Amino acid sequence: MALDLSSIALESNGMLRTSDHTSVVSMNLFVALLCACILLGHLMEESRWMNESITALAIGLCTGIVILLTTRGKSSHLLVFSEDLFFIYLLPPIIFNAGFQVKKKQFFRNFMTIMLFGAVGTLISFATISLGAMHFFRKFSIGSLKIGDYLALGAIFSATDSVCTLQVLNQDETPLLYSLVFGEGVVNDATSIVLFNAIQSFDLSHINTSTVMQFIGNFLYLFATSTMLGVVAGLLSAFVIKKLYFGRHSTDREVALMILMAYLSYMLAELFYLSAILTVFFCGIVMSHYTWHNVTESSRVTTKHAFATLSFVAEIFIFLYVGMDALDIDKWRFVSDSPGKSLAVSSILLALVLVGRAAFVFPLSFLSNLTKKSPQDKIHIKQQVTIWWAGLMRGAVSMALAYNQFTRSGHTDLRANAYMITSTITVVLFSTVVFGLMTKPLVRILLPISKHFTSMTSSEPSSPKSFIVPLLTNGQDSDANIGSGDIPRPTSLRMLLSTPSHTVHHYWRKFDNAFMRPVFGGRGFVPFVPGSPVEQNGHQWH
Repeated sequence: MALDLSSIALESNGMLRTSDHTSVVSMNLFVALLCACILLGHLMEESRWMNESITALAIGLCTGIVILLTTRGKSSHLLVFSEDLFFIYLLPPIIFNAGFQVKKKQFFRNFMTIMLFGAVGTLISFATISLGAMHFFRKFSIGSLKIGDYLALGAIFSATDSVCTLQVLNQDETPLLYSLVFGEGVVNDATSIVLFNAIQSFDLSHINTSTVMQFIGNFLYLFATSTMLGVVAGLLSAFVIKKLYFGRHSTDREVALMILMAYLSYMLAELFYLSAILTVFFCGIVMSHYTWHNVTESSRVTTKHAFATLSFVAEIFIFLYVGMDALDIDKWRFVSDSPGKSLAVSSILLALVLVGRAAFVFPLSFLSNLTKKSPQDKIHIKQQVTIWWAGLMRGAVSMALAYNQFTRSGHTDLRANAYMITSTITVVLFSTVVFGLMTKPLVRILLPISKHFTSMTSSEPSSPKSFIVPLLTNGQDSDANIGSGDIPRPTSLRMLLSTPSHTVHHYWRKFDNAFMRPVFGGRGFVPFVPGSPVEQNGHQWH
């Protein structure tokens, strides 16, 4: 009997070793593919037709084909998709870095327009896609979809991915357009996920006025509380680092605290069932404004590159997996008997994305222009087309939400769910690759590079403030003109309405300098490090 037990134990240990070895092999291959994506992306950087996202998708597709051939059609990916992997480990560094690197002066100068596009626009797109899907898909015999599934589709395909457009746009030449596309992309993702979570938390089998009001109230509550949590977490990190001066003994501690506090804000939002994306985004903005200036110079360089690198690798990881999973044989098996119907479903969803995007970009741009007095602040028709195009790509967030809604542990057993997953994969691949490749020539046609701008940038690379609007680079905005008399003061209500961005920015600066920076630090606070080059300058701040 003892012999039998020992043989069973040895056999089970052998199976574990085999399983562990398989996982190690898979991870080795996946890391090698990540390196290949980075190398190819670097080699293609000059043309800027292909970015790392498209490169990762292409490599993922090729890898999936190879795995399909070697496994004789049994599998196409190295890793099984996990919602926890995406939402807990990959998404936080991407969104935090977006907030940390945001050009705050442009972001808040265009805050109302960004919120108009990112929040109100997403709601319009959500309604258009949901109603359109409900109207068309009921005519197809693709299986049973509930009202919650149609609404979830609206949230899934409202989430944009504007990476390709941002890589082509020049943020110095078109600061307004870049700010709108960038800001709307982040707010859009947050709004889509808040909508998705709100849909899942409500019983939508019996919709009435009370349910709709509760839904709207829950949406606004999530938006407000998530933002506040991110701001509080960012201020707390700034206060702690300012008071304790970690850099006096070890810069590693302050770097570690910044990274952990940023991640803690995301996990706290998940713990309290809030929108973690909004939380970590605003935490990144606050940290770049206060905390980043409270650490030593070496820590600033370290955190800047650390956050950017984590975000970069996470994005490539996601697109590489999406490329491999696009050929998952289990999902396509359900729709293989009717490829025409699958193509029709994908085409309808893509058309709804185009229509839903146009349904809010052009009307909301018109409304935004009514409030602007200066021609430079207005969104012209070519810029509107660029904004519309920038939001046509669908990416990792859409994929993750689709997996959450229509699969269980990465697998699906229902015909209708298989149609939705395969259609989502098709739309993501088509929009990312085809629209992504068309982005550069389209933007160059709509927004040709000014020769005057090019000559100025080449002749005066070190003094951009002499000819463009001063932008932030990692939270460093120019405060040189705060005390000057160049900013017009409102002498009447009409003047206040005609120059709201300057006056609001001016009064915020006064409040920030008088109350916030003395407590939380920020620009002008130089940590005292014995023996460091800033030691002498540091005494004036204590």
